[in-house]
Amino acid sequence: MIKVFGHKSPDTDSTGSPIIWAWYLTEVKGTPAKPVLLGEPNTEAAFVLKRWDLAKPEIIADVGAGEEVVIVDTNNPAELPASINDANILGIVDHHMLVGGIKTKTPIDITIRPLACTATIMHDLIGADLAKAPKAIKGAMLSCILSDTLEFRSPTTTSHDKAVAEKLAADLGISIPDYAAELFAAKSDVSRFSDAELLRMDSKEYELGGKQLRVSVLETTAPKVLLDRKASLMKSMDGVAKEDGADQVLLFIIDILKEEATLLVPNDFVKTVAEASFGAKVSGDTVVLPGIMSRKKQILPMLKV
Repeated sequence: MIKVFGHKSPDTDSTGSPIIWAWYLTEVKGTPAKPVLLGEPNTEAAFVLKRWDLAKPEIIADVGAGEEVVIVDTNNPAELPASINDANILGIVDHHMLVGGIKTKTPIDITIRPLACTATIMHDLIGADLAKAPKAIKGAMLSCILSDTLEFRSPTTTSHDKAVAEKLAADLGISIPDYAAELFAAKSDVSRFSDAELLRMDSKEYELGGKQLRVSVLETTAPKVLLDRKASLMKSMDGVAKEDGADQVLLFIIDILKEEATLLVPNDFVKTVAEASFGAKVSGDTVVLPGIMSRKKQILPMLKV
């Protein structure tokens, strides 16, 4: 059976998209597939599973040699199982820049489009067959889009993402503002997570000036809850970086409602990065970056020392 999975530290898109695509492969294409995860889903993704009565996919640590897989919501080997190049990769559906490093055994189907969400791409690829989908699949698709676009606030949002979300919401009889508020409330509930878990929860590996970074973002409607933990979060950064083979953790706390990011500044290196990358003047252990919402579009492309 084909395994469909997204990236490590699964968010809503990397939890919902494997479920959507496994349904499509199984029920429409007639090729048995099952969704799996590469870690525990975050609080928002867990809420989506419960809200739409979807079973939590099995969590796997690696893939076997020759095992048939489809990769969604990433094409970065660093975010995938260690043995990914030993598997038989059948396809990739993604909305991120092409990183390179994945090797396949045969030619495969690859769809990478400049949209805000993998689920939007899946909506287009599934086409008229989406009419056969149960409400839970459509609900997962809507959830992915609202999450990845931050209810259309993110600069990654395209008019097509918004149109697809509005179409799905109308079909499901759901108010987008009301449902998005539920999603973001679940996303913002971080009380049960340790500092280390928060620093890894939504993070990407990135190299800058010869240093290996873990660039983390926490999207929330309640930034004070996270900022109240500022001292302990910064104290935990060195340990997390060392365990993960990185030199530094950068943590951006995204205020969804104010549409701004707060970067924690634990040392001179991060201060240098903040001032060089964003033209900010740093005078303390945090700096507010107005309008910064997207790691993919506004943070990673800007980073420099």
